[in-house]
Amino acid sequence: MTRNSVVSVSFTLLLTACGGGDPGATTGPEESPAQSSSSAGAARIEAMQTQLDTWAGTGDLATAQEAAEGVMNLIVGEDGPYYGDATANGVVTGGTGAGLLPGLEGETGLAEADLDNECVGADVLGGSWTDPGSRWDILDTAIAEWMPSNNTFPALPSHPQRIVGWVQLTLGAATIEEATEYAGHAQIHVDVSRDAYGCSP
Repeated sequence: MTRNSVVSVSFTLLLTACGGGDPGATTGPEESPAQSSSSAGAARIEAMQTQLDTWAGTGDLATAQEAAEGVMNLIVGEDGPYYGDATANGVVTGGTGAGLLPGLEGETGLAEADLDNECVGADVLGGSWTDPGSRWDILDTAIAEWMPSNNTFPALPSHPQRIVGWVQLTLGAATIEEATEYAGHAQIHVDVSRDAYGCSP
């Protein structure tokens, strides 16, 4: 089975478990009228989508990498790993303050306000964050061990963490074609995260 097939199968299974939804994007961080949640977490997903649209749609590698940085910063927040000017261009792209996920020391992430939604707990947070350092260490290991022949990201329980993995690969990409391919993988996990907010508790 190819890497794309593995990701696609995972996506299909998750939609079956938590319910699908319209993955339509907005052009900014404001929540789309079609969104069923008014939470800050849902709005953050749409801000991520805006950056991802640039990452996937540009023909310039530096622009794609900067937009990928923006997606990552919106997920991890100032208290999370990898936050900052990952492209070393003098600009920190993306959000400031809290991330979608908890910080390294357990600082509150926006998704934690939606724990009454079981799909947010399962797909966005990916379970308990009582040991946040360990949760981020798991991502570090997955990134370090990733190879084209060994896609380690589907084992990560949090879909936003999987996106961070694809961002890290994009930041090291040598061509725009490679960066665009990784953006396609990231889109799958943005869609799953969006659908989680539309899932009935």
